Order: sequence, then structure tokens, then C-alpha cells
Amino acid sequence: MSADPAPSARRTKLVCTLGPSTSGREAELVQAGMDVARLNLSHGSAASLAAAAAATRDAALTDDRAVAVLADLAGPKIRTGEVEGGAVDLAPGSSFVLSDAGPRAGRDGARAGTAARVGVHYRGLARDLRPGDRVLLGDGAAELRVVRISGDDVLTEVVRGGTIRSRTGVSIPSDRRSGGPLTAKDRADVRSLGALAPDYVAQSFVRRPEDVAALRSLLGDDGPPIVAKIETRPAIERFDAILDLVDGVMIARGDLGVELPFEEVPLVQKQLVRRALDRGVPTIVATQMLESMISAPRPTRAEASDVANAVFDGADAIMLSGETAIGRFPALAAAAAVRIVEVCESKGRAHLPSGAAPRPGDAAALALAAVSLADVEPDVAAIACYTRSGRTARELASFRPTAPILAFASDPSVVARLALVHGVRPAAARAPKPDGEQMRFLAGLVSASGNLPAGAAVVLVASTAAPGSGPNVIDLHRLPVRGRSTDD
Repeated sequence: MSADPAPSARRTKLVCTLGPSTSGREAELVQAGMDVARLNLSHGSAASLAAAAAATRDAALTDDRAVAVLADLAGPKIRTGEVEGGAVDLAPGSSFVLSDAGPRAGRDGARAGTAARVGVHYRGLARDLRPGDRVLLGDGAAELRVVRISGDDVLTEVVRGGTIRSRTGVSIPSDRRSGGPLTAKDRADVRSLGALAPDYVAQSFVRRPEDVAALRSLLGDDGPPIVAKIETRPAIERFDAILDLVDGVMIARGDLGVELPFEEVPLVQKQLVRRALDRGVPTIVATQMLESMISAPRPTRAEASDVANAVFDGADAIMLSGETAIGRFPALAAAAAVRIVEVCESKGRAHLPSGAAPRPGDAAALALAAVSLADVEPDVAAIACYTRSGRTARELASFRPTAPILAFASDPSVVARLALVHGVRPAAARAPKPDGEQMRFLAGLVSASGNLPAGAAVVLVASTAAPGSGPNVIDLHRLPVRGRSTDD
């Protein structure tokens, strides 16, 4: 990674899920605007996931961009087995059986599922469900209602038909799900994370802060930051406590559609994004953003509005799932998301949210002062900081300045992690000398980047105190004009 922050007017970041459709095409996604590559550990072999991570990092290096890698643990996700031909259509009003008749039901070597019956990789399904329960398949691609339980079979009626694919997700109410927050697969995947060297780890089906603490104990205090996936009602109820323990949250709307009436999901999305923003915690809005682009080369107007609403809610990032992982047009889907975001941010500024509410702490107070200064000075082209951990850049970003944030760090992992944060252009730089000349050092980094016009003003945020103590000084610096010094 060079020391030059990649110039881009876009502030809302893009997360793309890698999969079969992106194999060998990671560079196309980086060029289209991918900021975070999501590796879904529910799918793919260890070798294919490691290859995708390596290809992403190579492409980011070639394109001179910071791109983070997010490893998404499967969690206690329920999935079907294989289905005939890879996909089957369920007709409304028909009967459909979810079954786990034995340890290998629905798995390799078992009979493939049909439009009447499919195996499920979850031995507790018949025990956990009750007649009348609602079950969604494939994040709402089809909706079922439980009619009765017969042994290991769950007999359902198809309320809303649709196409389901092999190994599609089966969503049941979280208060019905038994078992702990981390499965045996999750624990094995955590032990194997070294091959991926992820910049973030996402935890599925978080229900309480103790779930996050359990994962942190496995990852270790020095392990990757955790992104909690908010997809259960208990997680909504304990959202603020979860925010205390995580470095990001993902509003995973697919399973929220089981926990909540569908008409409440948009409001909950807005509320959660706002609460996280006020706490300075980055947010990702996910699931079915541009779903039609799995098979079509352009999104629907409703999907474009969905992406726009996430931008106007104040999300740090939006995420594409099947659109890129298994879709026919992964690069076009990424480019479409970027186009929508850019138009919303450039032409819809009146609809963009205000920054975080003031909060306690010296770092937050200084960040708010820096952003306020940048916003009232019309010729300020950027806010710049050197950050050891990324915290200063995140604090600045939470107040949603109109100017971009140039964040320099000597730790490559910090540079990559900041690729997720709203409005931040991260870049690698050498560490400053402990000689108290932090402002001069930072001004030199900004000048050397070459991405700002001569004579532009930059708000510098730095620390003259001991390392790790946080920023304590701001300065309005003007870049030199050729032939003139800023001291003139």
C-alpha cells in the first residue's frame, strides 16, 4: 500500500460477498469500488476462501486501495441440504416438509430435496418449532407456516411461494432456537483464521453481549475486531450493551424479517443505525439490497431506493450478498451500488443525516471540534489525522464531516480496517518520531499525498502527548502554493 489515500468522493463504503461468481474476478470488484470483501464461512473450502482473500489483497495493492477482509462465521444458521438441479420452486398453498431423519439427513450422499421435501442440517428443528410458527427460506424467498410436527419431520404449508436453492438458509424465531452462540464449526473456523488473516470477524445470530464475549475469548484480546450481526429480537433489545463490546454492527435484515413483522424492519433499521452512529460504532446494512441483480444486469427502482435509504439513514456501508457471490453480474452489481451511493451523496445532501450527538470523552470532544471547524471553513478540503489504532479516524467519522478524512497509520491492519469506516480514506505511512513535531509530520504526509489542490486548507488532528493517549490538538493548515511558503 502506498502512502497516498485513494481519491474518491464516495463516503458510504461497499461490502461485497465473495463466492463462485467472483472467483478470479476479485480485481474487477476492487476496481468497481469494493471496500470490504466478505468471506462467508458457511460456504466454500478453506483453500478457496484463502485464495479469495489473497486475490483481494493482491488486487487492492495493484489498485493502490485499502480493502478490508471480513470473515463471517456461520453461527447457528440452519440450512437445507442439496436440492434437485440446484434450485426448486415452491408453489403457494402446497405442502412442504423440512426433515432431519438422521445424522446425515440432507447431507452429501442423501437424497436431494424436491418441491415437496428437503433435508435440513439441524437436528433440533422438530424439537424447537411449534404449529403456527413462521419459517422463512432464503432470507424470505419463500415463507412457510408450520402445520404439525411428526417425528423428525416438520410439515408446513407454503404461504408465499418462491425459488429455493441448495443449502439455503432456514430462518426460525430466535426464541425457538436451542444451543449456544458458537457452534463446533465456528470454533474450528476461529482456529483456522490464520490462513485468512481477516481484518474483521462477523458473528452471526448474536442475542446478548455474553455471546460477543464468548467469541472474544476465542479470538483473544489481540484478535481481529468483531462485527455483531443484528438479526434477532433479543439483540435489538440489548443493542446498547452489545455496542459496548464490538467494533461494528451489521443490520442483517433477512432473519430480522422472521423476528419482526416485515413492515417494522425499515424503522428498526433507521433506529439501530442512528443509535450506533451516536456511539461511534460503524454500521453495515445488509440483505437483498440489489437482489434482482443475481440474474439481471440492472437493479429495480425499488432496490435503488433501498440503497439510497441506507445512505440517508447514515450507514457506514451497504453490503451485497448473493448479488456478487452467486450472481451473473457481480462487477455490475458493485458498480450499480456505487453509482446509487454517489448520486445520493452528491445530489441528496439535504437528506444526509447529521453526525453523532456529542458524547463524553476528550477524544470525542476534540473530534467534534475538528469537524465543526472543517464544516464552517468553506475552503477546507480535508481533515487529516495520524492514528495508531484507528480510533481517532472513527471518532471523526462519527460526526459525519462534509470533508473527507485522510487517515494515516503505520500498522497495515489498521489501514485495512479503516476501509469500512464512513468517509475515511486510509493510507499507510511511517510512524512519527517521538519528538513533539506531530503537526509538522502530519502536514508533510498530507502534502506528499498529492491528492489535494495547492493552497487548500486542511484541519490537522494530532497528539503531542504520550503514544496511546489520544489526540489533543487541532490546527488549520494551508497547503503551500508553488513558489510560496505557508509561513509567508
